[in-house]
Amino acid sequence: MNNPWLTPEEAQNHDGLRLVLTVGVPGPWGEGAKGLLVAKGIPFRRVIQQPGEPNETLFAWTGEINAPQAVYEDRAALNRWNDLIFLAESLEETPPLVPEDPSDRAQMFGLLHELCGQDGFGWNRRQMLFAPLLSLPTDHPGRRSVESMAQRYGCSEGGAHRAPRRCAEVLSMLAQQCSEQLSRGSQFLIGNQLSALDIYWAAFAALIEPLPAELCAMPPGMRAGYGQRHPLIDAATSPELMAHRDRIYAEHLELPIDLGP
Repeated sequence: MNNPWLTPEEAQNHDGLRLVLTVGVPGPWGEGAKGLLVAKGIPFRRVIQQPGEPNETLFAWTGEINAPQAVYEDRAALNRWNDLIFLAESLEETPPLVPEDPSDRAQMFGLLHELCGQDGFGWNRRQMLFAPLLSLPTDHPGRRSVESMAQRYGCSEGGAHRAPRRCAEVLSMLAQQCSEQLSRGSQFLIGNQLSALDIYWAAFAALIEPLPAELCAMPPGMRAGYGQRHPLIDAATSPELMAHRDRIYAEHLELPIDLGP
């Protein structure tokens, strides 16, 4: 059982590994980072980040207001998905989540970049999620809740327009990879064992279809936003890819998902 969530003020008085996560939201980058630690059995404390808020105390502690962030002992905070993978690998060797084979390793990080990196699936799906809110009147609470984040992430009308195509491109690659692996008799997206790609895909799949409410009790409005439909994305998402998400959560990750206070 995990310890209760800590405020940034409380977290500073603890040692070990502290993981900053957004409260109330299964943010895919945060769920992916958490999944690495859960899969490896690495103990950690969860730290509260409030979505769309200034998070001044968090910024004063780590120099960043976003989530996820990992702070280990007195080291500087890490917040990039690839840095978090290597941190997890350094803290616990087993199970290894980075393939030893150089070809598999290169393929995994290439697909991870398409999933998690700039102009990748998550980046573009976020454009799609923010676009309806940014079209609201300037004084609307919904618009104000995402305006600062949209500016930080470079969201734009043009970006939202091209986003479905980019999302579909990445999903098509992952669906093909999943199909090829199944044809080889592998239940994993790379090689024959669990990798960081399996975990991050499981987390990012929420941006297409969140886990059911009994496993992930997110607010109804956010659930509808995460699951908004688009024909290009629907066509690119294979049943096998979504089944893979369900299997990885059931066998390796946290269920039900703890979204905090």
